[in-house]
Amino acid sequence: MSRPEVLFPLFAGLETLEGVGPKTARALAGLGVERPKDLLFVLPHSGVDRARRTSIREVLPPAVVTVEVEVGAHVPPRTRGKPYRITVRDALQEFQLVYFHARGDALQRLLPPGARRIVSGRVELFDGVAQIVHPDHVLAPEDAADLPAYEPVYPLAAGLTQRQVAKAAQAAVARAPHLAEWIDGPLKLREGWPDWHVALADAHAPRSAGDIAATAPNRLRLAYDELFAHQVTLALARARARRGKGRSSRETRSLQRKVLDSLPYVPTGAQLRAMAEIAADMASDQRMNRLLQGDVGAGKTLVAFMALLVAVEAGGQGVMMAPTEILARQHLESLAPLAAAAGVRLDLLTGRDKGAERAAKLAALAAGEIAVLVGTHAVFQKDVVFHDLRLAVVDEQHRFGVAQRMELGAKGVAADVLVMTATPIPRSLALASYGDMDVSVLDEKPPGRKPVKTVLVSDSRLEEVVAHLARALAEGRQAYWVCPLVEDSELVDYASAEARFQLLRALLGDRVGLVHGQMPPTEKDAAMARFVAGETGVLVATTVIEVGVNVPNASIMVVERAEIFGLAQLHQLRGRVGRGAAQSTCLLMYQAPLSETGQRRLQTLRDTDDGFRIAEEDLAMRGAGDLIGTAQSGLPRFRIADLERQAALMEIAQSDARRLLAEDPALESPRGRATRVLLWLLDQDRAIRLIGVG
Repeated sequence: MSRPEVLFPLFAGLETLEGVGPKTARALAGLGVERPKDLLFVLPHSGVDRARRTSIREVLPPAVVTVEVEVGAHVPPRTRGKPYRITVRDALQEFQLVYFHARGDALQRLLPPGARRIVSGRVELFDGVAQIVHPDHVLAPEDAADLPAYEPVYPLAAGLTQRQVAKAAQAAVARAPHLAEWIDGPLKLREGWPDWHVALADAHAPRSAGDIAATAPNRLRLAYDELFAHQVTLALARARARRGKGRSSRETRSLQRKVLDSLPYVPTGAQLRAMAEIAADMASDQRMNRLLQGDVGAGKTLVAFMALLVAVEAGGQGVMMAPTEILARQHLESLAPLAAAAGVRLDLLTGRDKGAERAAKLAALAAGEIAVLVGTHAVFQKDVVFHDLRLAVVDEQHRFGVAQRMELGAKGVAADVLVMTATPIPRSLALASYGDMDVSVLDEKPPGRKPVKTVLVSDSRLEEVVAHLARALAEGRQAYWVCPLVEDSELVDYASAEARFQLLRALLGDRVGLVHGQMPPTEKDAAMARFVAGETGVLVATTVIEVGVNVPNASIMVVERAEIFGLAQLHQLRGRVGRGAAQSTCLLMYQAPLSETGQRRLQTLRDTDDGFRIAEEDLAMRGAGDLIGTAQSGLPRFRIADLERQAALMEIAQSDARRLLAEDPALESPRGRATRVLLWLLDQDRAIRLIGVG
C-alpha cells in the first residue's frame, strides 16, 4: 500500500520549508523532527502574553510587557564588560533597554534615536529603575502585526531558537492539506471537536493559556487522533491473529469438576466469570489472546489451571511459562494438588534438566503422556516437541514481549494464549500496552485471607523493629527484609543489603539469609529454598522477591526506605505476606522528613489494599512510563496524547477502532480510507503492513 499523494508535501525534505537551512534541519532532528509532518505534532507547551499595553505601569514587575516607545539617548559602556543602555519612553514612563556584549552600530540600526518601536520583553526593577534586559522583540510599528498577542513557546533542542521552531512549525501547518474526516461523525459532534486542519492551526496559534491545556478541544482532538491510530494498529494485529486459524477446544468439564469438588472453598464470582470467558474463547475457532489481570492473592492460579484443563479435556496439552526457575517450581507446587485431584500428569522442564532425565521428559511430552508442562523459556528450545499443544499460559507479561507471544504460539498449531499478570494496571495503560488482547479481571479476593496490617515507621526506630522480629522468630514465624535499590548500581545495592544482613545476623543469629541480584542463580535458588523450607527465619533481599514468591509461614514484611519505591512495587511486596493463617504485618520504614508525595504514597498504601485503586493513584502521581518501568514498559510513545490526563479517550478509541474494523475490515469505506491517511500521517507502519498483507 503506497503513501497517499495528498501527503507528499508533508513527507518532503525539511529544507523545502521556508527558513529552514541544513543547519536548522540538523538541529530539528534533536526534537525528533525529520520531515515537515513531524513539526505538526511538536506543539507549544506554554505561551507568553504579548498583548499590547499603553505603558509598563500597567504590569507589576517582574513581568513580560509589550509597549510602543519613542527611542531616546544611547549610552555605550565606558569600560569593557559593562552594559549598553538605551533610554526609551512609553505613553507614561521612561525606562531603559539594556544589552550586554552588544555592537553599538547594530543597536543604532535596530533602535535609531527619535524613532518609534514596539518593544516586548521582561521588565524588572533595578535600583528603582525599570529596565528590560535584552528585549525578546523589537519591531517597527508597521510590522507590529507579526507579533501575536499570545506567543506560543515550543520545546527546544540544542542549536534551536524559539523563533526558528515557531517559523518552521507555521510553514509546516501552512502546508497541511485538508483531509477527509476519520473520526466517527456522532462522536465528533458529541465531543465538540474541530476538524483536523482547524485543530492543528489552533494548537499552533493559541490565543490564551486555555488553548494549550490538555482539555482544550484542539488538543483533545489531536490526542484522540493519536490514540485512535494506535488502537487501529492493535485492532488490526488482533484481527490478523484471529484470522490465523485457531482450533476449537471444547470443555467436557469432567476434569474441572473433580478439581472444584476437591477445593475447601467456593471460587469467587470474578474467578467463575474469568473461567467462563476463557472457556468460550477456547471453544471458538479463533485464536485466544487474553490477559488475565488479578491483584495479589486474587486466585489467578486456579483460573489458569482450569484453562489448562479445558485443553486437556479437548484431548490436547497445556504449558505454563514462568520468567524464572524459582517461579516455575512454585507454579509446580501450587498446581500439583490440583493436578492430583484431576488425575492428570504434570511435569517441570527448566534449563537444569539434562541428559537421560531430560530425554525421558521430552519423549513423554511428544507422546502426549504429560498433560500439563510447567517451565521457564527452556520450553522454547528446538528439541521440545508437544504431542498436541492447545494452550500456553504465560506468567508476568512485561518480561515477555509480543515477539515471545508469537514464538510460543508457533509451538502448537495455533495454540491459544493466556497471559497472567499480578500487576494491576490502570485501564488506560492496559489498553495502551495490551490493546490487542481481551482482558479478564479478577477484582475480588477469595474468602478467608486476612488483610495485611500496614504500619509506617521512621527508620530512627530500627531497634524496635529488630526487637519485634526477634519476638516473631521465637514464635516460629518468618519475615522478609527488603533493602532499597540504592542509586542504580547493582554494586552499591549489594553493599547495602550485605551490610543490613551482617547487622541482623549479629542481632538475630544464623537464622538470617541473604538473596540479591549479584548472586549466581544457583546460590539465589538455594537461599530461597532454605527460606521456603523454614531453615532461615529472616530473608534479607533486594527486590528480587517481588514477583510471585509464596511462603505461607512468612507473616512480616519490612521494607526499608519505602518512600523511594513505587506504589505498585510496594503493593506487590506487601502481597508476599498474608498468605497463611497468621495475622500479617507490613512495616514500611521511611527516612524522615518525608516529602509530600512520599507521604501521600505511603498513606495510600496504609489506607487501601485494592491494587487497582493503588495503580490509578500511582499513575496520577508518577506518570505512565515510571509505572511499568520505562525501560521495559513497551508503552507506545505518544507525542500529544497524555495518558494520565486523557485516560478516558483511550477507551473510546479502542471501542471505536474495533467497531470500525468489524464493519470495514479492509478499510475500504470512505472513513476507512481516511483512517489509512491517518495511519500514514502518524507512522503506524505496522498497521499499514497489516492492511497490505490482509
